[in-house]
Amino acid sequence: MNEFLQTETIIIELLVVASLVAIVIQRIRLPYTVALVLVGLGLSFFQGMITIELTEELILALFLPPLLFEAAFHVEVKELRQNLSPILMLAIFGVIISTFVVGGLVAWGTSLTLSTALIFGALIAATDPVAVVAMFRALGAPKKLTTIIEGESLFNDGSAVVIFNIILGAALTGEFSLAEGLFEFVEVSLGGLLIGLSLGWLTAQIIRRVDNYLAETTLTAALAFGTFLIAEHFHVSGVLAVVAAGILNGNIGPEGMSPTTKIVLFNFWEYLAFLANSLIFLLIGLEIDLNAMVSNMGFIIMAYIAVTVARAISVYGLNSLAALFPGEKIPLRWQHVQVWGGLRGAVSLALALGLPVSLGADRGLIINLAFGVVFMMMLFQATTMEWLVTRLGILKKDKKEVEYDHIRGQLLAIRAAQDELEDMHNSGQLSAHAWSVLQPEYETASDEVTQELRELVENDPALETKEINSARHQLLITQRGALHALERDGLISSDAFEHLASQIDEQLDHLSDKGH
Repeated sequence: MNEFLQTETIIIELLVVASLVAIVIQRIRLPYTVALVLVGLGLSFFQGMITIELTEELILALFLPPLLFEAAFHVEVKELRQNLSPILMLAIFGVIISTFVVGGLVAWGTSLTLSTALIFGALIAATDPVAVVAMFRALGAPKKLTTIIEGESLFNDGSAVVIFNIILGAALTGEFSLAEGLFEFVEVSLGGLLIGLSLGWLTAQIIRRVDNYLAETTLTAALAFGTFLIAEHFHVSGVLAVVAAGILNGNIGPEGMSPTTKIVLFNFWEYLAFLANSLIFLLIGLEIDLNAMVSNMGFIIMAYIAVTVARAISVYGLNSLAALFPGEKIPLRWQHVQVWGGLRGAVSLALALGLPVSLGADRGLIINLAFGVVFMMMLFQATTMEWLVTRLGILKKDKKEVEYDHIRGQLLAIRAAQDELEDMHNSGQLSAHAWSVLQPEYETASDEVTQELRELVENDPALETKEINSARHQLLITQRGALHALERDGLISSDAFEHLASQIDEQLDHLSDKGH
């Protein structure tokens, strides 16, 4: 019991630290993951005072599902399908190239054997561009580029973990067959995807028939963690199972959700991912031997260079190969961003934390190398990404577009408040006196912001076109949703739905092309 209370106390302390970090970074221009790396490094000074023991199975089962499910839940299938070829090339072949290039260079430049260095190569192959994607969305980088980088990260998490487990097993047993390894890769990957798609579809069907935001949110939590455990029980990829379940559930489940459920659900998963991300970075700090890290700084710098070189070989090499075949090519400027934006983060650190103690002293060195590489990437690459995309001329938004988004967001928030105020008044929750005070205030605020937005749009034809196209896009989405509801209720046939929906999809594609 005392041991349990001690562990609980440590977790509470880590949560307080994570909260303080989140509060502090609001005042400084620093990505949250970068701040976590710095704080995690600082926690290494308290190693002797704070001890917490987690098994490798528990670490992966606790931390990976929320990180993967939250990211997968927000992926749009249409965007993913349009960019699937470059995503899968990097997620599969890019991971294999990175694993062996990094493993070979690290074995050559450190005290690790080739088999052990390949373990490091596999766990560090998974990209985690959380800070980069958040910055892309804020600054208005092309959606296609954002989708490719985020989609690659999702699927290479799965392929990296599968390869990691194969190589780890070979290193521990001393036995490896290339044919058996390839067969296991395909079997484990397809098995995980099949379980994830099946459970994701089943859960989505239940959610569509339930109108209880607490129950629906709980079902998604059970899906994320349960899918991982079931897949691992059948010795297939729990990571790919969670990714598949998250993508399917995120695209089908919300169709029948109420606005309240969507808000609660999105906030819940955003918080859970924040929690998992924070605890991984802080726990790795408690595993780091700072003295060993300093003494191994040469190895860490070499490992960082190896990971960066491997990333460049993967991105430029695979994109050059893809250019030989028909299809849309990835611009060279985007490839530069793909290389520099291939950060490593929570997934790599979770795999490092979960390494078995039977690896002996090599385990400590791999953990130090993993943290060191993540630290250097966050310090050098995450903080300079905005400069790079600006220098390359990739950002789409100018100052007026940013101002437009700000004013439009302000107006939409005020209008939402007005609707809520109206509902409160009509339902009797608000007295006539309070209504007479609040309604004019919000009416005045709405008029002022509307006028401000009108003047901005009228003075910039490009913004006017963007606003009209955005409205058309939203109206087409609404039309498609209405058709789906009519088909579901039996008011129109499936053939009619498919015909009308395909016409709307063509218009959406046309608008998307004009937007890019």
